[in-house]
Amino acid sequence: MTQHAPTLAQGRIGEDEALAAFARRDRAYDGRFVVCVTTTMIYCRPSCPARRPRPENVFIATTNDRAEAGGFRPCLRCRPDEAARDATAVAKAVVLLKGAGERVALADLAAAVGYSPDHFARVFRRSTGLTPASYGRALRLERAREALGEGDVTGAIAQAGYGSASRFYDQARGKLGMTPSAWANGGAGVTIRWARVTTTLGPMLVAATDKGICRLSFGENEADLRARFPNAELVEGGAAFADLLARVVSAVEVPGSDHDLPLDVRGTAFQERIWAELRRIPAGETRSYAELAAAAGKPKAVRAAGSANGANSVAVLIPCHRVVRSDGSVGGYAYGGAIKAELLARERETGAR
Repeated sequence: MTQHAPTLAQGRIGEDEALAAFARRDRAYDGRFVVCVTTTMIYCRPSCPARRPRPENVFIATTNDRAEAGGFRPCLRCRPDEAARDATAVAKAVVLLKGAGERVALADLAAAVGYSPDHFARVFRRSTGLTPASYGRALRLERAREALGEGDVTGAIAQAGYGSASRFYDQARGKLGMTPSAWANGGAGVTIRWARVTTTLGPMLVAATDKGICRLSFGENEADLRARFPNAELVEGGAAFADLLARVVSAVEVPGSDHDLPLDVRGTAFQERIWAELRRIPAGETRSYAELAAAAGKPKAVRAAGSANGANSVAVLIPCHRVVRSDGSVGGYAYGGAIKAELLARERETGAR
């Protein structure tokens, strides 16, 4: 390492983790650090498409300023000097969206952060995984969910920023998993079919609404399900439930195999983003909580990512077992470390065939 080399800040991203992210061109790490190349005296984003230099010719800087203080100039291909500006613009836009009581037009949002609408839409989606409009809708639905818990459906709709009840029902259809009134009253009026079946991983509970699977767990019974949905009508599955149950058992016994099982699980905007990232982790591979938070566009929200991971209601189908500790150890799991380790072992075996 040359004498002018800035070093990676301790307690944030380990150098090995940063170099690994650079090697795989991981866009989720853009903005968290830059890579300095001593042979060309340029610095790049982790996702830079250029050919990778030899490892001994690179080191990590925490900020653009540190890289430039060392005499490095920004890469003309990945333009890391624009990354900081983009990150600031997205953060400001998120604050504006969270503070808005109603929909914010893309043109107004872009103008507020100094970008053209089309360019900012691309920047925002690259950073968050959602368009500004989708992000705003997710925030309004999240506010509605919270307000619905108080039981006042009309007030919840107004409080969440919807101009009319019809607009809320249009956007909520298929996303709340239940009607607003049912959500406010603990599942009242919703029928949930369920069954408890023996698997090689132990007794497994499967429950589903007419939209999809809402609970998959190990070691639970009807009383546990009723505690989650106290006012729903629970119906023990019969012949109509048998086909879905068989498909679930198959997906659990051979984890990592492709499945198209319908799910009826909803959470906050951040939780749903984490669950989406969990489903993107290839079978047989693992990620740390820090990597999961970074992939969701919130690198500092490591503890929140862990909480969202733990809030997953459908084990295996949303593979929260693929998240491990930073040191590579299995870590915690709602149904015990033995089941988690076995799921990972089966996925690796399936992938090796």
